[in-house]
Amino acid sequence: MTQGEVRPDEGMDGPYGGGAGVDGADRVDRAYGDVSGVDLNLLLALDVLLDERSVRGAAARLHLSEPATSRTLGRVRKALGDPVLVRAGRQMVPTPYALAVQAEVSAVVERARAVFAGPGAQDLRALSRTLTVVGQDAFAAAWAPRLFARAAAQAPGVRLRFLPESHLSAPVLRDGTADLEVGVIDTVAPEVRVEHLRDDVMMGVVRPGHPLLDAEVTPERFAAGDHLAVSRKGRMSGPVDAALAELGLRRKVVGNVGTYPASLFILLHTDLVGLSMSWARPLTDTLGLVTFPLPLELPPLTLGMAWHPRNDADPAHAWLRGCVRELLPGPGDAARPRRE
Repeated sequence: MTQGEVRPDEGMDGPYGGGAGVDGADRVDRAYGDVSGVDLNLLLALDVLLDERSVRGAAARLHLSEPATSRTLGRVRKALGDPVLVRAGRQMVPTPYALAVQAEVSAVVERARAVFAGPGAQDLRALSRTLTVVGQDAFAAAWAPRLFARAAAQAPGVRLRFLPESHLSAPVLRDGTADLEVGVIDTVAPEVRVEHLRDDVMMGVVRPGHPLLDAEVTPERFAAGDHLAVSRKGRMSGPVDAALAELGLRRKVVGNVGTYPASLFILLHTDLVGLSMSWARPLTDTLGLVTFPLPLELPPLTLGMAWHPRNDADPAHAWLRGCVRELLPGPGDAARPRRE
C-alpha cells in the first residue's frame, strides 16, 4: 500500500475516526466541531473528491467502492456543514466554500504524507497528484508535449492540467485554481513568489513565400502589410503600434483572434502578417511558418513563473518548477530567426 492510501477493509474509519464501534462513531460525529475529534481520513477523501469532482473517480483513487465513497462524501458534508460538491447536469461542481479551501486541503495532505514518509523519502513515482498550470495557450501548445513526456518518465502518477489565461483578473494562485503560472507575470499580490526565467523577444511571422520576404523587412514594408492581432481581450493595437507611431508609421490591422495557435493557422493560409514569441518557435516551425526579426525597438517580454508560497516545499510542485526551468530554451536557442 502506498503512502496516503486507505485500505478498502477500513473504509474511511481510520485510527482517528469512529472505527472502534458505534459508540466511537457517535462520539466522533458529536465532536466534529472540535479539531481533536475530526476524522483525518476525511481530509484525504476531501482532497481526492475535490480533485476528481466525481464520486466514481474518487472511489478508484481511494480504492473504495462507489457506495462507500458516496457515504464518505456525506460524512465530509456533515463535518463541514457544506454540500462541498453539488450536481450540475451530469457533472459535480464544488461549492464556493470548497473552492476556497481546496488549495489548503491539498497542501495539508501533502505535508502529512511528507511527514510520514520521513526526511528525503519522497518518491516522485509514487505521487498521485493533479498539477494545474495557467498561462498563455501557446505555452501549452509548444511545451506541454515535453512536460507530459517528463511526467511519464519521472512521475507517472502526476496529471497535468493546463488552463488558459483569462481576460478577467483572478487570484488563481491564491485560491488554488492553479498551482503554477507561466508567462509574462503581472501579478502584484505581495505573497506570490515570482521567478524570472528569461527575457523574450517578439518576432514577425508569415507564411512561406510571403511577399514581405522578397526584400529586407524595413519598418515601412512591415507597416504596409495587412496585419492580424492576437489578444484575449480583443485589443487591436499594442506595443508594436506604439513603436511604429514613434517612426511616424501606422499598420493596418484587419482582424483579431484570441489565441496564438489560432493566429498561426490563419497566417499559414493568408498573406496576413502576424506576431509570435521566440519561445513559441516549436509551433511556427512545426507549421512551416517563417519568422523574422521585427525592425523595431521593442521592450523585452519578461518570461517567468509564479506560485503561492504554500507550495514552496512541496516535492511535486518543486519537480514541476524544475521541469519548466529545464525545458524552456534560453534566448539564444529560441530567438534565432527562421528564414526560407
